[in-house]
Amino acid sequence: MINVGVIGFGYWGPNLVRNFSASGRTNMVAVCDLDPKRLAVAARSYPAIRTTTDVKELLAAGDIDAVAISTPVQHHFELAMAALKAGKHVLVEKPMASTAEECRLLIEEAARRKLTLMVDHTFIYTPAVQKMRDLVQSGELGEVYYYDSVRVNLGLFQHDVNVLWDLAVHDLSIIEYVLGQVPVAVSATGISHVPGAPENIAYMTLFFDSSTIAHVNVNWLAPVKVRQTLVSGSKKMVVFNELEPSEKIKVYDKGIVLNDDQEQINKLIAGYRTGDMWAPQLAGTEALAAEVSHFADCIENGTTPLTDGVMGFNVVKVLEAASRSLAERGASMPVER
Repeated sequence: MINVGVIGFGYWGPNLVRNFSASGRTNMVAVCDLDPKRLAVAARSYPAIRTTTDVKELLAAGDIDAVAISTPVQHHFELAMAALKAGKHVLVEKPMASTAEECRLLIEEAARRKLTLMVDHTFIYTPAVQKMRDLVQSGELGEVYYYDSVRVNLGLFQHDVNVLWDLAVHDLSIIEYVLGQVPVAVSATGISHVPGAPENIAYMTLFFDSSTIAHVNVNWLAPVKVRQTLVSGSKKMVVFNELEPSEKIKVYDKGIVLNDDQEQINKLIAGYRTGDMWAPQLAGTEALAAEVSHFADCIENGTTPLTDGVMGFNVVKVLEAASRSLAERGASMPVER
C-alpha cells in the first residue's frame, strides 16, 4: 500500500483525495492547504487523514511515500522539486510547470533519485481517448489528415494562465498520445476581454513533420459548453464528444477517393465514400481512478508512466511557443526539439 499526501484542496484536490482514498492500491495520509476552511472540509469528509497548512511538515513525514500536487501552475516546480528532494514520488497537475526548463530539471531530479514523476494529464486515462489511440495506431483510420478540437464554455476564468494553458493543454497531451506525434511549429491567435487578465479566447494551429495538421479552439466566454474532437483519416473518421453520456466515440466510414484517371482528373479530382457509422462500447471506468492505479503500478514496478515527465515537457514546450505566437499575432513559431 502506497501512502499519499495531497498538496492543494481547491478545485481538483478533492477529486484526487477521493480517488486515492477509494483505490485499493493507495492510502490517503495527509492533505496540505493554506486555507484552514478547506482543510476543515477535508477533515469532515475524511476524519482519518491529517491536515496541515505547512507543506514542509507534509514533505518531512516519514509515513508518506508519494505526493500529489494540485496548486496553481506557478507553484508546481517549487513544490515538485521539494517533494523529489524529500524522496517522494510525484504526481503533478497539468501543466507540469511554468517553463520547459523547469520541466527538464524535474525530469533530471526524478531520474537521479529513481523516483516516479507523473503528470496529471487525465484525459489519457479515459476509455474514449484510449479507443481513439487504438483506432489510429492500428491503422484503421488510415493516414491521419487532421485533428480538430472545440473546447469552449463560460468560465472558469483563470488569473495566472491564459486559456491555452488551461484548456488546450488537454489537446496537446491527447495529440501526442493518440497520434504519436509532437508538433514542430505552432501558430496561435487570441485576445483578452478582461483588462489586465490573460487571453480568454484562443485559436491554435499545430504543424508536424507529417502531412497531419491540428487545430484547437478554446474559449472561456461561450454561452454553452462544447467538448468535441474530430480525427480524420484516409479510411475512416472519428468524432469524440466528451459530453455525450453513452456514445462518446463514433466512427464514420466516410471520406474521399482520389481520382487517378488522367482522362477524368480535370472533371473530378475526388469522389466521396459514405459507409456505416458505429459507436464502440467503452468501459465505464473513471479516468482519475485508472490514473491513480497506474501511478501505483509505476511506483511499485519502476515502470514509466503513460503521462511521464517527457510528455509534460513536450506539452509545455508547445505552450511556450504558442504564447510567443500569441504575442506576435499568430506568427508561426518553431517548437524546439
